[in-house]
Amino acid sequence: MTDVDALPTPAVVVDLDVLERNVARMQERASRSGVKLRPHAKTHKSPEVARLQRSAGASGLTLAKTSEAEVFADLGFDDIFLAYPVVGDDKARRLLKLADRVRLAVGVDSLDGARSLGGAFARAGRTLSVRLEIDPGFHRSGVLPEDTVALARAVADVPGLELSAIFTHAGQGYAAPTPEEVARVGAEEARLAVETAEALRAAGLPIAEVSVGSTPTAVAAMSGAGVTECRPGTYVFNDRSQVALGSAAPEDCALTVIATVVSAPAADRAVVDAGSKTLSSDASRPTADGYGLVVGRQTRIARVSEEHGVLAVAPGERFRVGERVRLLPNHACAVVNLHDALVAVRGGRVEGRLTVAARGRVQ
Repeated sequence: MTDVDALPTPAVVVDLDVLERNVARMQERASRSGVKLRPHAKTHKSPEVARLQRSAGASGLTLAKTSEAEVFADLGFDDIFLAYPVVGDDKARRLLKLADRVRLAVGVDSLDGARSLGGAFARAGRTLSVRLEIDPGFHRSGVLPEDTVALARAVADVPGLELSAIFTHAGQGYAAPTPEEVARVGAEEARLAVETAEALRAAGLPIAEVSVGSTPTAVAAMSGAGVTECRPGTYVFNDRSQVALGSAAPEDCALTVIATVVSAPAADRAVVDAGSKTLSSDASRPTADGYGLVVGRQTRIARVSEEHGVLAVAPGERFRVGERVRLLPNHACAVVNLHDALVAVRGGRVEGRLTVAARGRVQ
């Protein structure tokens, strides 16, 4: 086995002990709440991590794109929910083929989108299970709660489709300034989702699943009476933003980047060999403040270009050329999608690689 200190840099490494602990902890939280855990695999895009989640008790996987689902179906995963408004005849034909191999559900939030999927399934004499996305206040995709019953009735009447569930994503939790506010957002997400499901059932629509999601809001949202499923993703690795939001502690961060200081031109500035192509250019949450932290120091990554990460050296700290540092990135999901594989380590020794099999699958 290779020592971590011998890895060429930059290297994205995953501490397997921390990863396994994170997976087990979230599964335990879901089990205590009496909900299914359907983790969002967009975070890791990795069969090795997905198998770990499945072994821990996950009910299936959540993904965003049709191409991601095709990758995981090829790898033997047979229960997939695409939590995304999939639209178009081409995607519908691909979903029809996928439905031959996996238990499949797909998100919709419009009648036009639903019809674009239903046609292919109706012509084939098949039925696609769809879930209606509800906007819980994030104002991205999703139907407004007050419009849900009318749209749900229309979607349920589309030939080739079966409306089986609703789902939400309270992404506004990422802007919450305190852990208490994050929890409030999660509790409100659960309340809105459950009340919407009850309104749909009262209208004669059989809603079997009430699915909520996001790592910061997961614990509060899955605790809501009437919620049946939760779809967090980032929890497997965690990152600087999760620590700032209070949903993880520094010791819960499984994914870090080992980099080398390549320049130290001034007392208040140093440069590492990890730029936006390694760390991404995603801002930190809930407050934008650089592009990551140097683990064990106060210094942060103040700016990035493609191959350079510029450190704003904290008072009293010093970096020398050739020094190796460990970086905690802002957003683990974006970092993973930049790399073909992650280095799996345990106790400071390299144990193997985690394949990012669905990297770049955006169609």
